Amino acid sequence: MGLAPLAHVIYNKFMTFNPKNPSFFNRDRFVLSNGHGCMLLYALLHLYGYPLSMDDLKNFRQLGSKTPGHPEAADTPGVEVTTGPLGQGVSNAVGLAMAQAHFAARFNKPGYDLFTNYTYAIMGDGCVMEGVASEASSAAGHLQLGNLIVFYDDNHISIDGDTAQALTEDVLKKYEAYGWQTLWVKDGDNDLAGIAAAIEEAKACKNKPTLIKVTTTIGFGSKLQGTHGVHGNPLKKDDAAHVKELFGFNPEESFVVPQEVYDLCGKPAAAGAAAEEEWNQLLEKYTAEYPELAADLKNRIAGKLPEGWEKALPVYTPADPAIASRKLSETVLNAICETVPQLIGGSADLTGSNFTRWKEAVDFQPPSTGFGDYAGRYIRYGVREHGMGAMMNGLAAYGGLIPFGGTFLNFVSYAAGAVRLSALSEVPVIWVATHDSIGLGEDGPTHQPIETLAHFRATPNIMVWRPADGNECSAAYLVSMTSKHTPSILALSRQNLPQLEGSTIEKASKGGYVLKENAEADVTLVATGSEVGLSLDATKILESKGYKTRLVSLPDWHTFDKQSLEYKLSVFPDGHPIMSVEVMTTLGWQKYSHEQFGINTFGASGPYLQVYKKFGFTPEGIAERAEKTIEAYKGTSPRSPIKRAF
Repeated sequence: MGLAPLAHVIYNKFMTFNPKNPSFFNRDRFVLSNGHGCMLLYALLHLYGYPLSMDDLKNFRQLGSKTPGHPEAADTPGVEVTTGPLGQGVSNAVGLAMAQAHFAARFNKPGYDLFTNYTYAIMGDGCVMEGVASEASSAAGHLQLGNLIVFYDDNHISIDGDTAQALTEDVLKKYEAYGWQTLWVKDGDNDLAGIAAAIEEAKACKNKPTLIKVTTTIGFGSKLQGTHGVHGNPLKKDDAAHVKELFGFNPEESFVVPQEVYDLCGKPAAAGAAAEEEWNQLLEKYTAEYPELAADLKNRIAGKLPEGWEKALPVYTPADPAIASRKLSETVLNAICETVPQLIGGSADLTGSNFTRWKEAVDFQPPSTGFGDYAGRYIRYGVREHGMGAMMNGLAAYGGLIPFGGTFLNFVSYAAGAVRLSALSEVPVIWVATHDSIGLGEDGPTHQPIETLAHFRATPNIMVWRPADGNECSAAYLVSMTSKHTPSILALSRQNLPQLEGSTIEKASKGGYVLKENAEADVTLVATGSEVGLSLDATKILESKGYKTRLVSLPDWHTFDKQSLEYKLSVFPDGHPIMSVEVMTTLGWQKYSHEQFGINTFGASGPYLQVYKKFGFTPEGIAERAEKTIEAYKGTSPRSPIKRAF
């Protein structure tokens, strides 16, 4: 209620959008970062003609409705990004603005301003307090994103009550220090002209994002206005009647919109439809003059990758040298980044460790810095893992881009909130997560991930790849790049890994496959990443002792789980024990194995071979535990762990 005047001005006077085609590519983007106020957004979408009916509004927060308890991009036409966890939406907005700046720099030509859209976002005190918003806002100031306008709803109320209990900083000065233009509308309840003037001033500033502080009254018009009692509770019947009377409505009626309101809201909607038609005509003229750029742009809009791009993926044989999978990843990026212009990415200040920068890369930077330009595709995220994750979600949500970001695997946990929203929002971002295990050695337990893979493997709709060699690394990129709705984490080693006999891109693309077969096996070993090569050596020790062995590589559980039951049972059959091998927690491996060899403590600091030996991860240590497994299941015919009642 307190934001209704502001929202009205934004949508009625400034936003360019077409409700008949919510995906119009040059539309302005709107983000409600304080997503608990989602009924405001749903009401706007209904009034302005998006496919959101009055019945949808009546079904607010009901099962299966288009109006869930917080805005979800996958559910509701007109919702750009999924918001709710505070700070995420405004950080997504930074990514959306980055994407627009990049598209404008790449495709706009004299007489052809194809990309002119702005990103508007509203955030509240909760977003201001969340660290992820600070990370992304700092980056936005450095990037001089003049196409980003954020409104700070300054109503002095959070769930606990008056924000003076917890927030006393000067938000405008903080954002000024970040490099933003800052403005203040002191009467957001009534001064619609002042709001409009502030937006005009914001749009006139081309080299800074703008924060407009709008002082409002929460629950404006209610008997409880200005108190936390109206923060998350519906108004009582008498108060609802009071508000209706105050604003000239019949207190006895509900869910009634006067026709003149629909007519008023129909005007900017019609203008948006006309703007899209003009844009389509401009694009056709552009196509005649710039056919290659136009073909690239149309591919992006359609969500298509360049024809035959996958042929550039590196292929390896056992004769090739052992290489760390982080270096294998770099080889892939060098092979495909110039072929696939949709790829845009960088690192959280670990470029030299993540190997995420390809040879021909140009930095995405404001031209005034001298470090690059907005047409560049390599992003210096700085030490801002969580902000990077949320900004990548915004880049992906814009459309036509495949964002990737690098950090150590252990520090993807810093960005867990953003990763979860990638999966929920169904945006295919790619995390290049190096230093994937105790194999990083000397940096010790603070940097060695133990629980990280289990955490993200447990998250719905996310691929967690841990490739064992070059072909598996290429497969991880192939599946991640062609995914339309699922993000990926690529867990990559610091230490060298051998190229394995029997691995292929095709096999690894199924998420799991038999690397070494034996129809009469006494045991199957299943491993990921660096432990696959160790397990292969362990099978040789076992065979020298007369044991028959099989070896399975399982680089991505999510992809493997989507295969047919017949295929999965061919990989994990009945009849003999299966033992998993991974230098991580054993949690979760019960899905695929009867016995688990892993680490359920923190790691240790030292040269990586010594650390591996300390925890028993040598061919001899793996073989010893496999023997114990064989003995424990002797005389039995265990059922495959793949078989479940449901």
